[in-house]
Amino acid sequence: MAQEKMDAGLDYEVKEEKVIDAAKKLRIGIIGCGWIAESHIRSYKRMPDVEIVAGCDLIPGKAQAFMEKFEIDGAKTDYASHKEMLDDESLALDAVSICTYNRQHALPTIYALKKGVHVMLEKPFTVTLDEAIEVMKAEKESGKILSIGFQPRLDANMQMIKKIVDSGELGKIYYIQTGGGRRRGIPTPFGTTFIEDKTAGLGALADIGCYSLDMVLNAIGYPKPLTVTGYKSNFFGKDPNTYPNHPEYADLFGVDDFAAAFIRLEGGIILDFRIAWAMNIDTPGDTVILGTKGGLRIPSTECWNGSVGGPMKIYKTIGGINMETEVPLAKADGVSLFDKKIRSFLDAIKNNGTAPVPSSQIVYNQAILDGIAKSAELGHEVEIRIPTV
Repeated sequence: MAQEKMDAGLDYEVKEEKVIDAAKKLRIGIIGCGWIAESHIRSYKRMPDVEIVAGCDLIPGKAQAFMEKFEIDGAKTDYASHKEMLDDESLALDAVSICTYNRQHALPTIYALKKGVHVMLEKPFTVTLDEAIEVMKAEKESGKILSIGFQPRLDANMQMIKKIVDSGELGKIYYIQTGGGRRRGIPTPFGTTFIEDKTAGLGALADIGCYSLDMVLNAIGYPKPLTVTGYKSNFFGKDPNTYPNHPEYADLFGVDDFAAAFIRLEGGIILDFRIAWAMNIDTPGDTVILGTKGGLRIPSTECWNGSVGGPMKIYKTIGGINMETEVPLAKADGVSLFDKKIRSFLDAIKNNGTAPVPSSQIVYNQAILDGIAKSAELGHEVEIRIPTV
């Protein structure tokens, strides 16, 4: 079996450092001041053209403590809700980061857009497809930028996956296996908002499953999903032994800790998907993209973190000989994916551009998550119908 390596220098070019005009600062507000908001505010603080002017949270005093922790002087936090903050015209907000729990994604996003404010919305898009459609209606009416928080797209290795598919080297794509997860990784160290139905709505599906779906769907151009047969379970989440220090969490657990699905996509593509917060194996398998001319294997990671677990391999048969081409991992450029996500959002605002991660794509991602949940509850395949916005 022959094997060769690609020349990394041909694929990972060095880009010139971008000069940021800090003369006009963008005024930013934070809605939801919990754990994920910390990543947002750290990135915003590294941007010379940003001024964080406000924050709000449903828990009294939390926004103020948040701003004090990150040494943001002068930010207004005396708001009982996102509506109060967005109604305060003295803030003159340019944009907001929405970092609430899943079930609170839709309402503040819709309200912000209707107020003429650009939105960086953390993933997942929403909990249900119906919510996503309502958000998109508000986005269309507002003409403002709505970008969804899928920073793994900005990883050079993720971008290489799309380059390989777009090059035509794999031929017509007909089957994809993807997913990932953690052997033990239910996110209760951050409290119970990830595991309660009233706050999360979806579990591993929305938390890390949306990333795995985006990795492959973005690579193949986001074809429309047609049908889905889904399964989900919560064997580990409902077991008190999973939480030695908080056995009561088992009673609160109301989402999925494992999910799998068989999805039919437009263009005759089959998507075989599985995701886990907890399982009795190290990985549910590598991601595999099969085409009529070649195949691509993307090594899994121990904990799905938005990258790949090792060098990828392209499999082809040339002149009757089975060939493998190893794709070397890109070298880190020292800039966090979160910073790249926030920077691309800010640049889109300042340059009158388009959303770096548009709702027009992620609505298909959301439709699949919604379809998996519905199919699992009904016990049979469901058709995916996405209304036109």
